[in-house]
Amino acid sequence: MLGLVPPLPQQPQRSPLSGHMVVCGDDALAQRLAVELRYVYGERVTLVLPPEPGTAGPELPLTGRGRAAALFGRMSSAMNRNGGNGAGNGDGDTNAGVEAVRILQAAEPSDEALDEAGVATAAALALVYDDDERNIRAALTARRLNPRVRLVIRLYNRKLGQHLETLLDQAAAVASPGIDQTVLDASTTVLSDADTAAPALAATALSGSSKVIQAEGLLLRAAERTPPRDGQAVRPALCTLALLSSTTHDPAGTEGSDSSGDEGPRLLPDQAQVAAATGRGTIVLEAVSRPGPTGRQRRMGGRGAPLGQVFSRRLRWSALGVGTAVLGLAVASTFTTGDEPVHAAYLTLLDLFAMGDPAIGDPTARQVIQILSGIAGLMLLPLLVAGVLEAFGSLRTASALRRPPRGLSGHVVLLGLGKIGTRVLVQLRELGIPVVCVEDDPDARGIPVARRLRVPVVLGDVTQEGVLEAAKIRRSRALLALTSVDTTNLEAALYARSVKPDLRVTLRLFDDEFATAVYRTLRTAHPQALTRSRSVSHLAAPSFAVAMMGRQILGAVPVERKVMLFAAVEVAGHPQLEGRTVEQAFRAGAWRVLALDVAQPADRRPDLATPVTGDGAQDRPAGLVWNLHPGYVLQPTDRVVIAATRRGLAELLRRRGSLTRH
Repeated sequence: MLGLVPPLPQQPQRSPLSGHMVVCGDDALAQRLAVELRYVYGERVTLVLPPEPGTAGPELPLTGRGRAAALFGRMSSAMNRNGGNGAGNGDGDTNAGVEAVRILQAAEPSDEALDEAGVATAAALALVYDDDERNIRAALTARRLNPRVRLVIRLYNRKLGQHLETLLDQAAAVASPGIDQTVLDASTTVLSDADTAAPALAATALSGSSKVIQAEGLLLRAAERTPPRDGQAVRPALCTLALLSSTTHDPAGTEGSDSSGDEGPRLLPDQAQVAAATGRGTIVLEAVSRPGPTGRQRRMGGRGAPLGQVFSRRLRWSALGVGTAVLGLAVASTFTTGDEPVHAAYLTLLDLFAMGDPAIGDPTARQVIQILSGIAGLMLLPLLVAGVLEAFGSLRTASALRRPPRGLSGHVVLLGLGKIGTRVLVQLRELGIPVVCVEDDPDARGIPVARRLRVPVVLGDVTQEGVLEAAKIRRSRALLALTSVDTTNLEAALYARSVKPDLRVTLRLFDDEFATAVYRTLRTAHPQALTRSRSVSHLAAPSFAVAMMGRQILGAVPVERKVMLFAAVEVAGHPQLEGRTVEQAFRAGAWRVLALDVAQPADRRPDLATPVTGDGAQDRPAGLVWNLHPGYVLQPTDRVVIAATRRGLAELLRRRGSLTRH
C-alpha cells in the first residue's frame, strides 16, 4: 500500500533528534507540508492521502501512486530551481537530497492507518484535513497511540481549537507523568491556514501592500515600497527585509516565480546588495508600535442589541413608512375635523386596528380618513408578521442580503466566501475597506458573516455574464479571486481586466508553473496593472512545518512567490548566534536578528504573538527592544526575534538539534 518517491542525492547527516514525521491530509496543504519537511528540513516523512475517486479494495492502482510521485517530482523540481541563487537568496535548495517521501493511501485516519504510518514512534504528526471533525477524531486517536507525539492540527474554529489544545496537552501529561514541561508546551499546536493566509491576501488589495505581525503586544509593519524617483527622499525604515524582482516592471518578466534566478526577489539582503539594487522595489520593516484600541465589536444579542442586527433594513424602512402614514393621517384628522390632536390620534389608531365604529353621519373628511386608516391597517398586519419572523431568524435567507448600493466605487470585489474568503472579508472590514462579495452558493460559510457585517453580496456564478457587473467591477479598486478552482479565478480575472484594464488583481492559484504563465500573460496584455498570485497552501505550509519542529512562528510575510518567517529563538545552543554581535550574526539571505527580549528568563511568556493583557497592560514594558546596536553581543541567556528564510530557519533548528518550543 506504499508508494515511494525516488530519492535524491544524499545530504549531510541529520541530527538524530530530527525524528520521523507523519502528515495526514486531503488537499494541497498536506502535499506542500510534506515537501516543506522533506526538502527544507530534511526530515523523513510519511504522507497519508485518501485514495483517488473510483478506487476500491485494498490494492491501490499504479496510476494513483504514479500521480502522487509525479506531483512530488513537479513540486520538488520547482523548489530546486532556486538553487542557483546562491547566498544572496537563501531560499534555494542548498540541502537537496533526503530520503523519499513514503506515501500511504487511506480513506480515513483510522487506528490501522495511523499505526501503519508509524505514529506510535513518530516525533510529530500533522493533521491537515479540510474537515475539522476528522482532524479532531484523528488527534484523539493519535494521542492514545503515542502520548508523546507532537500534534499539529488544522482547525478553522478558533475557540474549539483552544479547548482542544488544552485537552490534548492534559491527556499527554496524564499518560506521561514525568514529561518535561518544555516538551509539553510543544505537545499540541492548533493552526488555521485561513488565519495564516488571510492577512497577506487582504494586503494585496491595498496600494502599497503591507503585512502586520503582532509580537509582545507590538505591531510590526512590513511595507512594500516602490523605487524612489530622482530627487525623492527615502522614508526611514528599521531595516530592509527583501528586494523585489528586478523584472517587476518588465511585461515579459517572470516576477517572483521559482525560475526567476538572480532577477527574482532576494530575501534579507545586506547593505551592499541593497545599494546595488537600483530601481527595485523593497519590503522594509517600517514601524513598530503598540496597537490602538480595538474597533467596536458588533454584538449579536444581549442588552442593548441594535435593531439593525434583529430586523433587516428593508423591514425598518417599511415600518418607518407605515408610521409616517399613521402620523400623517392623525395630523390630517386634526386639521379637517377640528378635533383635539390627542383625540384625533386616538381615533386614527382605532381605525387602524379596525376597532372603531363606522363614521356614519360624520363629515366626509372623517369618513375618508377612516378608509385610509383601514388601508394602512392592512399594511400593518404583514409588517408585524414579517417582524416576528425576522426576529426569530425565519426570514434570514439569501433575500435578506444587501445589494451593492448605487454610486459605490473604490471597493474591493471578493470572489468566494469559503474558509479563506470569509477570513479575508473580516480582515478587509477591520481595515475599513468597502467590499462587495460574489458567491454562487447561498449556503456558503461566509454568507452569515457577510450579512452580519452588512456587506453587499451578489449571488451567482462569476463566470456568467452580468455577475461581475452587478458587483460594480468597473468602479472597483481591486479584485480578489479566492475560489478553490484555479480556472474560475483566472476566467474572472481575465473578464474583469477586459472591462477595466488597470484593475489590481490577486489570484488564488496552486501550481507554480501555472501561476508563472498567468503572470506573464496578464502583464504582457496589461503592463500598467498590478497582478499578484497567492497560494494559500504555500503561505501556510511554513508555519505548519515549523510547528512540527516544535517552534512557533510569529508571522509570515509573502515576498512575491516566496515566504519570509518571523520567529522567537533562544540564543543558547546556536553557534551562529551565541557570542556574536548583531552584525556578525546577520547572514544575508538566511536570517537577521531584529529584536531582543529583555525580560528575565523566568518571566518570559511562551507565546510572543499574543498581546500583554491585564491590569496596567498598556503601561507595562513590552519586553522587546528593537533596532539593536550592531555591536551588541548576543548572550546565551538571550532570546531574540529573527526574520529568516525557510531554509535559514531550518538550518538553525538542525544545528541546534532541539525540538522544544520556547
